[in-house]
Amino acid sequence: MAPRDTDQDRDRDPGLQPERTRLAWRRTTLACTVVAVLAVRQAVHDNSAFALAAITLTVLVWLAFLTVAHHRSLALTTARPPALPVRAATATAVCTVLLAVCAVMVML
Repeated sequence: MAPRDTDQDRDRDPGLQPERTRLAWRRTTLACTVVAVLAVRQAVHDNSAFALAAITLTVLVWLAFLTVAHHRSLALTTARPPALPVRAATATAVCTVLLAVCAVMVML
């Protein structure tokens, strides 16, 4: 049996929850930016093709995460923000893991 949509559900005030979520996305974006900058800084000191590939991959992954975070932050400005799509959640997880892998590759 499907849940019924009551007047109380439709009039629900989300309060500060969207703002807290938006701030969490900003903090995560900042953390990813710091990781990307440190990885690029470390790779710049090594003049090899591997370092150039690591820098390129790090920047691409960071830009992909930045795009997902920006779209989510925009979605959270509405009165009733939609749930995070599965595709965006998957992209976020993949970007996070790839950014960590890039940082480890640069350190080796």
